[in-house]
Amino acid sequence: MTTTSRTRRAPAPSWLLLVPALGLLAAILLVPLGQSLLRSVGSPDFTLDHYTSLFTDGVTLTVLGRTAQTAIIVTLVTFLLGYPYAYLMTRVGPRMRGVLLTIVLIPFWTSVMARNFAWIILLQRGGPVQSVFEFFGAGNVVFYGSAVGVTVAMCQVLLPFMVLPLFSSLGSIDRKLLLAARGLGSPPLVAFWKIYWPLSRGGVVSGLILVFTLSLGFYVTPALLGSPQQSLIAQLLAQRTTQLLDFAGAGALGMLVLVVTLVLVAWANRFGGSISAIGAVAVTPTKDNS
Repeated sequence: MTTTSRTRRAPAPSWLLLVPALGLLAAILLVPLGQSLLRSVGSPDFTLDHYTSLFTDGVTLTVLGRTAQTAIIVTLVTFLLGYPYAYLMTRVGPRMRGVLLTIVLIPFWTSVMARNFAWIILLQRGGPVQSVFEFFGAGNVVFYGSAVGVTVAMCQVLLPFMVLPLFSSLGSIDRKLLLAARGLGSPPLVAFWKIYWPLSRGGVVSGLILVFTLSLGFYVTPALLGSPQQSLIAQLLAQRTTQLLDFAGAGALGMLVLVVTLVLVAWANRFGGSISAIGAVAVTPTKDNS
């Protein structure tokens, strides 16, 4: 053994590469979250009154219910629009797929403020949307400043977050499985439900959880297109911190939203494991059909 080989240092552990990212994450996320948690339970002494008030205050419960309802509607609408679009992206050729993918990515290249101001022009009184309803005899329909207008705009903004996970999941499914099912006499709908749908549910769950969690904390669109009488959680948080200076109550409300998000993500990860098992069973031949 030579001197060079004896003095050669062992390679540095690869986990050291994570130190800068973990330090940045702790500085911009964990430290503020810790401060919010301490304020919510220790202002000035240790108490859980700020958390119990969330479930006894009628205004907070109303806002929580409205936010959950809006998030559910936005999630379902984006799924109903995004699943066929993602499926179409897997069926067309490479050039057309690039065009469809570019259409999905265009919102990421546009300012959020620009998109929301465009929706203000479309939904305001005397705008194009009201003109269309006037053409059909319903001229008093104005979506600006209403929950419907906020929901429509949020669906447009969050639709790419549903399409991209679905496209990634649907693109990995081998279409020969459907051809095999058709060759064995299975109707198209049965083949889709028994084979294609179970294999795509991983992307479906990812898209649903992603859109739902983003909808819970959405602020810009409801603030610009909505009204104070129909505010969501993010607007209530902003009001408590900037106007009421209730940092303890705002911290408790923020912690509640964080816990709900973490529970949903944990459920999605666990459900994703069962989805993989279902997919493996669906494509694995047994002794009876081999």
